[in-house]
Amino acid sequence: MLPSVVKNKIEQIWLDVIAGGVSQPTEVIEQLTYLMFAKQIDEREADIEMAELLSGEKQSHIFGESREEQALRWRNFKGMEARALHKHFVDRVFIFLINLNSNENSAFSRYLKHATFKINEPLALQKVVAGLEDLFENDIKDLDMQGDLYEYMLGKLNSAGRLGAFRTPKHIRDMMVKLMMPTPDMKICDPACGTAGFLISSAEYIRSEYGNKMTAEQWEKYGSETFTGFDTDETMCRLSCMNLMLHSVINPQLNKQDSVSKDYQVKDAYDLILANPPFKGTINKENINESLLAITNTTKTELLFVALFIRLLRVGGRCACIVPDGVLFGSSKAHKNLRKELIENQYLEAVISMPSGVFKPYAGVSTAILIFTKTNGTGTDKVWFYDMKADGYSLDDKRQPVQENDIPDIIERFHKKENEEDRERTEQSFMVDKQEIIDNGYDLSINKYKKIEYVPVEYPPTEEILAEIEELNEEITKETAELRALLRK
Repeated sequence: MLPSVVKNKIEQIWLDVIAGGVSQPTEVIEQLTYLMFAKQIDEREADIEMAELLSGEKQSHIFGESREEQALRWRNFKGMEARALHKHFVDRVFIFLINLNSNENSAFSRYLKHATFKINEPLALQKVVAGLEDLFENDIKDLDMQGDLYEYMLGKLNSAGRLGAFRTPKHIRDMMVKLMMPTPDMKICDPACGTAGFLISSAEYIRSEYGNKMTAEQWEKYGSETFTGFDTDETMCRLSCMNLMLHSVINPQLNKQDSVSKDYQVKDAYDLILANPPFKGTINKENINESLLAITNTTKTELLFVALFIRLLRVGGRCACIVPDGVLFGSSKAHKNLRKELIENQYLEAVISMPSGVFKPYAGVSTAILIFTKTNGTGTDKVWFYDMKADGYSLDDKRQPVQENDIPDIIERFHKKENEEDRERTEQSFMVDKQEIIDNGYDLSINKYKKIEYVPVEYPPTEEILAEIEELNEEITKETAELRALLRK
């Protein structure tokens, strides 16, 4: 969580970008990303120089040794006069950035090839560069803090959803990643990646848990093959690419792709899927892949994407995805068929019900997390349910930090489900047998199985209550008379 002084600095930088002629939030973030990337590759070059100095061995550099290439480094242009800085950045530095990775097969080259720099006011650019320099040098020095900064900026995109989609709060993504515990050898996918939040959280987890133990081959895969994302919006793909590169994923597998359409045929490809797919969207039925319609014959995106996750996973692969509550209890044939598929043909492991305030102030929709494994035959035995009541933040539009937080408990109980067998239905978590779920029409809403404990309230005898009422009436009459007497004086 960024301190308020840092947020205030970011807000000022944001206003400076707007003053430079950029108004749309996605475009503001794009322009800031280019500048942040220029700063970071300069820092990476400095690390290379230090490694070369300490080892005495020649290293592979980002910048050439010529005066012209060294002038492209952040440290060598950050203090330039406004007009000279603007001309230098637009004509030379930005061109260098978008051509940095000349491999046409890389996501970086694809999505930055047509990128444009839109801050057209020299003084505004000078202020933005100075503001970012202040942030990076005085407030945000490590990779995790830089990730927090980017998360804060991306939060501004939530003012308008895209096809019913909205960004998943970082603490919810991190919880889902900790539940799934990705490893360096997995292929991880988000088929509706937006700004790549789930991929970022997975990358952070792998780096934190395995960074010191990973082989050179695993690091190579981490930078290129481990993370895959799709989105229908090219701007989102560009932001995802830059976001991942800022988190050391050099060549992610990112594609502009409608992953539920007929032209996307990939199956049995991934070990782990983490996603918050679009809600409440509909798609032209003629464009939907037949393999998805075979599972759930619908045009609703929230159902089609779950069917897609099943298809994309290899046998033994796992998924944690966010769905609106309607997926859990919807009565249509498409809803029931999807739930039946998860229960009968796959292994539905858990349903975590989340409070409706999780996505505020941008949406008040009630949601749940589904966790399942693709088995293609071995069905569900029991399903673990958890009723999340608090996520560490107030459930109103302000979303202020609060003490109540079920997330640590969810993670601990999920990884020790052997202790859940004997829990009562009145507790926050419990197990439900497959047959009971079938008998309830494959309903997965927690309220269908949770028992509410009613505590009887004992009231005093009627005569005692009447006596108290009479006593109060007498007191009111007495005090009214005293007040009237005072008014007559």
